[in-house]
Amino acid sequence: MQVTRLTPKFGAAVTGVDVGNLTDGEFAAVMRVWHEHRGLVAFLRQNVSDDGLLAFSRRIGALDSPPNQEHGRQSPEGYPDIYVVSNVKDTAGRPIGALGDGEAVWHTDMSYEAKPPLASMLTARELPASGGGDTWFCDMIGAFEDMPEALKQRVSRLQVKHDGTYNSGGYLRKGVRETNDPVSAPGTLHPAVIRIPQTGEAALYLGRRRMSYIGGLTLAESEALLDELWKYPSAEHRIYRHKWQVGDLVMWDNRTTMHRRDPFSASDRRVMHRTQIKGVAAPAAFA
Repeated sequence: MQVTRLTPKFGAAVTGVDVGNLTDGEFAAVMRVWHEHRGLVAFLRQNVSDDGLLAFSRRIGALDSPPNQEHGRQSPEGYPDIYVVSNVKDTAGRPIGALGDGEAVWHTDMSYEAKPPLASMLTARELPASGGGDTWFCDMIGAFEDMPEALKQRVSRLQVKHDGTYNSGGYLRKGVRETNDPVSAPGTLHPAVIRIPQTGEAALYLGRRRMSYIGGLTLAESEALLDELWKYPSAEHRIYRHKWQVGDLVMWDNRTTMHRRDPFSASDRRVMHRTQIKGVAAPAAFA
């Protein structure tokens, strides 16, 4: 197994292993790399099958059901635990997946749940011929490190509502009532700063910006503080951009990272398959 850093502190690229058929020793080594590189590992040109993707995912933990997106929950036939991200439509004109071809804004997967997924995995099946669709990841441990001490102390005592109304593509989730009021919108309050049990590190935990709300503050106070907090994850030195090749598989920790996607041409095809590992507990407050 070969490991290459993606940035000085955040993320690693791994080659020389078959993620669908890891030995116990290889799996243990992969997990060490994952924790040592703050929850982001890119396995390059794997071409893992759906069965292999599920086998690898289940070695980490039980699987979460695919999220409720703009078209509901969409999976490949026979694989209900796999979620399709795609702009492709079937012969009847129905989308085979979610999120279309537009930008997907910075977010943490399914953090509107009381127990969000621990991790997500995404593998590339088809990619836009004309480019685009790159995925960007940011280091939320590093984001917290960059904050001034007074802001760290203040935000560590607060909770942020993670909105369940809209997905990262801006689409209303199927069956959810539209609203533009962050205070009353559906969602879950989570600590704004959490501790990672495996490493003891603290991470900023924001979810996504739209419809976010800090509990206990007025809406104006919440908006002002959130605008300040969101400056830190977007710092260039805390970001990695993954330019996909068919077969790549990227695994990320939803506690220590956020991610976004670039838009791409509607005339191109992009098909990605994703799993998510069930969280065993609500995110833990930093103390």
